[in-house]
Amino acid sequence: MLPTSLLPGRHEPLGATPRDGGVNFAVFSENASRIELCIFDAAGQGELRRYDLPGQHDGVFHGFLPELGPGLVYGLRAHGPYAPEHGHRFNPDQLLLDPYAREIVGPAQRARVAATLDGASSPRLNAPRHATADLVLYEVHVKGFSMQHPDIPATLRGSYAGLAHPAAIAHFKALGVTTLSLLPVQYRIDEPHLAKLGLPNYWGYNTLGFFCPDPRLAQAQHRDDPSLVTEEFRAMVRELHAHGLEVVLDVVYNHTPEGNEFGPTLSLRGLDNSSYYRLEADDKSRYENLSACGNTLNCEHPRVTQMVLDSLRYWVAELGVDGFRFDLAPVLGRTAQGFDPNAAFFTALRQDPVLAGVHLISEPWDAGPGGYQVGCFPGRFLDWNDKFRDAVRGYWLGTDCPRVGRDELARRFTASSDLFHHGSRRPSASVNFVSVHDGYVLADVVSYSRKHNLANGENNRDGRDGELCANFGAEGPADDLGLRATRLRVRRAMLATLLLAQGTPMLCAGDEFGNSQGGNNNAYCQDNPTTWLSWGQAEADTQALVAELLRLRRQEPLLRHDAWFAAGDGAAASLRWFTPTGAEMQQQDWAGAGQQGFAAQMFEAGAAQPRLLIVFNPDAQALAFGSSAGPWRLALDSSAELPVDEIFNPGQTMTIPARSLVLLRHD
Repeated sequence: MLPTSLLPGRHEPLGATPRDGGVNFAVFSENASRIELCIFDAAGQGELRRYDLPGQHDGVFHGFLPELGPGLVYGLRAHGPYAPEHGHRFNPDQLLLDPYAREIVGPAQRARVAATLDGASSPRLNAPRHATADLVLYEVHVKGFSMQHPDIPATLRGSYAGLAHPAAIAHFKALGVTTLSLLPVQYRIDEPHLAKLGLPNYWGYNTLGFFCPDPRLAQAQHRDDPSLVTEEFRAMVRELHAHGLEVVLDVVYNHTPEGNEFGPTLSLRGLDNSSYYRLEADDKSRYENLSACGNTLNCEHPRVTQMVLDSLRYWVAELGVDGFRFDLAPVLGRTAQGFDPNAAFFTALRQDPVLAGVHLISEPWDAGPGGYQVGCFPGRFLDWNDKFRDAVRGYWLGTDCPRVGRDELARRFTASSDLFHHGSRRPSASVNFVSVHDGYVLADVVSYSRKHNLANGENNRDGRDGELCANFGAEGPADDLGLRATRLRVRRAMLATLLLAQGTPMLCAGDEFGNSQGGNNNAYCQDNPTTWLSWGQAEADTQALVAELLRLRRQEPLLRHDAWFAAGDGAAASLRWFTPTGAEMQQQDWAGAGQQGFAAQMFEAGAAQPRLLIVFNPDAQALAFGSSAGPWRLALDSSAELPVDEIFNPGQTMTIPARSLVLLRHD
């Protein structure tokens, strides 16, 4: 029997909170005149009763429903002016989802009151905490990783549980990665244009529920019960933690599925459009579209900042995650004057005690003016560095694409000091990658000269044009053994460059064994073998190379030195560059157009002799390289031509194989 009315209740916390023998509801709306709470049957189909939220405090409507608790299905209706020209779009005929919903049920997406987590079972108690300098990120899609994995049971494939299966953990541990960076796992829906095409939003960058794990990534028997979905996610995090692996989430606090002014009203638009979204200054019926997805969250508003921070704290404190990668992160710092690294959101985030120990990673660009902000994020943020990607590709792909010189590669290999050497930022602030989910995977970088996105239903118009790639003479898969060997050499050299460079390396799942997406560089709507990792075609030798590179990175502190190299005075760790003749590089050497090979000597603090020598040879011919230092012992040759542990004495000329990176240690 439902009560006849609500008690005033409390204005905090926002959302639906079981307490004191009932449920407290609190909803922010600065401009609504009334907010109704609508109670539904357990299936979320039949509306049973409506109540006005009787309390109001600082823009929050609140009420207490006694004698009920977890499992109650509800929605909201907001009353107020429908005046788009003033930014208001209230419509009480439209049922709205609570933006703080912890559980979402049914095809109509109703909120359900969730049980309160027992604090004694906090998933953060045994969480690993890898130092920033030691991080090795592994960007991975929960479903795509395990859907075709032969050693993961079919019932677990594609699920949170599948990602924490012993076979998955064994792979992560064998590689030597420390931190899984998961593509979005918050509750998302498909865009209308994809629904018309019969395609899903596979990547997940269309979040509706910022406090809910996506049920489509749970085991089939759990998907209809949000509490089981949440517990499966929490169990995945606990299991990964038990094996020393961190979990970072890709989060999308820049836009919602409500789209532009012609989109659906689902939640925030109906509750308080002019507070939650950035509107055009000269026409408040239109949205600022800094996300290129139709709308932009107004993180400048204190209540929107609060919602984002509340969401982040929930995923850390109750679900146990170890950090976040913020999609289109400049949106979070947008003000009327443009991007501000000291914007209110960043100030609030950096002082938050719950979030003080987690990793913060930015995708440092959005679609608005002045949106490219690599190197400009505050505090302990790490930034994705696309300049590293383009330099590495341009250097190793050679004449088949615009050639990058050794000066640019050297700058990116040493953590892009032009971008990050300011304030208190360290080399680890540069998140280095050669491929990610967005764009070509590494195998396709060396196999295609143009994008192949027809399956996405947009006549190949979608996806980035002009992305650096080269097919080395034939488009797509090739039978020619020489061509295949060349492609493999270049891939291995790029992996070695990535994993030995200063900064924080990020590996795209599948690149470690040659996974391909058939040249699709925007596979966001491909939930099929295009995006599922092809374990049956995995290259064991390439996987072994990645594991060895990461072992060397762990073993040699100079390869993950989280301070800027000194100029070579011996008081601090330093780095010096050399030509193939063994002479130290001079200014005119960097500008030389002909010679591409060169080398770096790395010195420990106070050492007279170099500890490490790294030689780069991107050319199609072997390189004669001389060094007056030494003796050197070969630690790694990306081409696998030279025998490991071979000794090279001072003055001896080394033959560096074509298209290879070679690492030697002072013997």
